[in-house]
Amino acid sequence: MSTVVLSVRVKRELKEEAERLGIDFRAVVERALEEEIRKIKRLRFKKLVDEALDSMNVSVEVWMRTVKESRAER
Repeated sequence: MSTVVLSVRVKRELKEEAERLGIDFRAVVERALEEEIRKIKRLRFKKLVDEALDSMNVSVEVWMRTVKESRAER
């Protein structure tokens, strides 16, 4: 896995407090970025699904019931 250097400015007090507490900056930043990426992907997927349902004139409830029934048939 390759890595890149990420530079960010934060308040001096925030950095000093984090250092005093022994916070692993890299782990915190990676975790925050991963969480934000998942959140954005979920929102974009939800938007696509909503747009698709709107174009098909199908409610979310009807779509969910149809998916559940399809799964039960397997």
